[in-house]
Amino acid sequence: MDRIAGKESGCLAMPHCLQRRQSSGSLAIAMLCIACIALASEASAQCTARDVLQRRLTLRTIPSADPPPILVKSAFAVPVWKAITVGTFANSFALLNALDAAGCGIGDLAQEILARPAFTVGTTKTTVELFAVSAAELGFQTATAPLADIYARAVELGFGLAAAEVAPQLRLQYFDQPMGELIIAMQPIATWQGEPVILAVSNGGAGLVLVGREGRLGAEIPVTSRFLFVRSNEATVVKAVRGGR
Repeated sequence: MDRIAGKESGCLAMPHCLQRRQSSGSLAIAMLCIACIALASEASAQCTARDVLQRRLTLRTIPSADPPPILVKSAFAVPVWKAITVGTFANSFALLNALDAAGCGIGDLAQEILARPAFTVGTTKTTVELFAVSAAELGFQTATAPLADIYARAVELGFGLAAAEVAPQLRLQYFDQPMGELIIAMQPIATWQGEPVILAVSNGGAGLVLVGREGRLGAEIPVTSRFLFVRSNEATVVKAVRGGR
């Protein structure tokens, strides 16, 4: 008992032993802090290229919006591609802050559109079902087709335009997007200079981004481009399409 007490008291009496104990405690605290910072960074950043690569390496399967092309004859024969939630932010500024916190890139046009008065967010939390189809699957056989014609054909088949809020909400809820781009079928919103813009979510290899695309209803769109539609009020969509020509 005395030997044990002696060893312990002897160790405490030795300055180098005390320093070693303090150093070990400081090192443990430092390592814990570093781990906490790393975890916080991983929790906040979801859109960066590193995050995308890590998910590709860890996930066995990645949801894809690019199945083999099949001619669509009715919107009701197309399965839901993805369901997302909208109406979860108080305003567009809160939505922008969430995109920034997740490390999502925002193109200049997209950032301007989200700041426009015409861009609004829902006040009620709602689930929105999205349907992914290409212009070719809607029946267009040329290399490109006017945006207005794509919208009109989609309406005939039972699809509808999505609210603009769907685009940034999808970016925040679709972190496992493979390489490629999905255009939100929405009514164009004009920039401060009056340029009509629609939004798209993209993975170009350098991270996940929200971007703006030309929204003139006469704009020629490659028929391989994939759009995300909803099933909604057809009369509202027809008015939006015809009124924007």
